[in-house]
Amino acid sequence: MFYDKLTYIYLQMPVFTKGEGELRSHFEKWLFLLKHLEDMDEIPGILNEPVFLAGFKLAEIAHYGEAELAAYEQSLKVYRDLKNVIDSAARKGWAEGLEEGMEKGLALALSRAMAGGMGEVEAQRLLGL
Repeated sequence: MFYDKLTYIYLQMPVFTKGEGELRSHFEKWLFLLKHLEDMDEIPGILNEPVFLAGFKLAEIAHYGEAELAAYEQSLKVYRDLKNVIDSAARKGWAEGLEEGMEKGLALALSRAMAGGMGEVEAQRLLGL
């Protein structure tokens, strides 16, 4: 035995004979999709769920020719680069805004403490400055 937790499950697709109207579980729907995907020109109504739509999209991408696949991969690279630039700018902006807000908040707390009769040194010590 190579590994006691390793299990193989074999699916015998010719044995799966259920039709579109007989599918009850997601497992049966997946088997139907895998068995009939090559013959499908459009998505059957019973498979019109987000998980199966994602499967159809992957099958469409897998069917791309060499030029289409290169263009798709290039567009993904551009998208990911732009997303990382935007996310990085947002994180930087959030950090700068938080720092500025903390400075203004501490300055306001210090001025209010001093307006309440507290000395500047005592107010700074109270605020941890």
